[in-house]
Amino acid sequence: MNTPPVPADTPRGFLGRLRAVLDMIAFHHTLFALPFALLGMMLAARERSPAGWPGWGTLLLILGCMVTARSAAMAYNRIADQDIDATNPRTAGRHLPAGLLDRTWVYGFVFVNACFFILFAVLLGPTPGRLSPAALAWILGYSHAKRFTVASHFWLGLSLAIAPVGAWVAVTGHLTAAPWLLAVAVLFWVGGFDIIYSLQDLDHDRRRGLHSLAAKLGPQGALWLAAACHAAMIVTLALFGELRELGLPFRLGLILASLLLLWEHRVVRGGDLARIDLAFFRLNSWVGVAVFVAGALGIVLA
Repeated sequence: MNTPPVPADTPRGFLGRLRAVLDMIAFHHTLFALPFALLGMMLAARERSPAGWPGWGTLLLILGCMVTARSAAMAYNRIADQDIDATNPRTAGRHLPAGLLDRTWVYGFVFVNACFFILFAVLLGPTPGRLSPAALAWILGYSHAKRFTVASHFWLGLSLAIAPVGAWVAVTGHLTAAPWLLAVAVLFWVGGFDIIYSLQDLDHDRRRGLHSLAAKLGPQGALWLAAACHAAMIVTLALFGELRELGLPFRLGLILASLLLLWEHRVVRGGDLARIDLAFFRLNSWVGVAVFVAGALGIVLA
């Protein structure tokens, strides 16, 4: 039996494969949920210290949890979507469908990151340790959601919304209602921009029978829903800021975040899907940074 030829640019050795898998999961986009996790951490630390500083050990462990959880989830997503990516012209060149990485190696990467995530959570305390397997199962489960529900965008949103709640638990050692408004804001934020991102694959999703709100509602309906989600995010954050007494800096930060979101929707409103990467990656990254910096200033200057 003839075996398919190995692509000439297949990475060699451990470091070559590691660089390839980090490129595959877009490791440089790990910052997406990090600002909200750090804000949740500082708000929890404010319960003990006005400066909102939990200590270097706690910070490094939270960062470790964020990096390893996202790395495991993204790598698993590429495994789960390999057959779908292979039939989509936009994604057929990704590492797994293109034969640049083998599934066994990527599965190993998922396993190692999952183990380190649970280890870091255990080191943060008994409550984070007990909750970590459930959190990991949820974020890995997202990879299968679009096969059976149009709510997959909000599954992803809830996966990232775990970040500020988890950071709060890591600092305080217990789960309370305090960070949930922040989590709801993340849910609306991520759900909205994932709806926009899914517009790129609308025709492919319909052909494959995959579920997305873009495929169900069409481009204009999806964009209106995404806009509603982002409006709900800003309203939720405004309420959160008032309840947590974050003051004028947070209000100004929300104005900046609102302007960035308006820019994002202006970029894609005309149907120019070629600019979705600008809306999805760059502008949304700045939204998270704006909210975090404003919240941190609100805590420090309070």
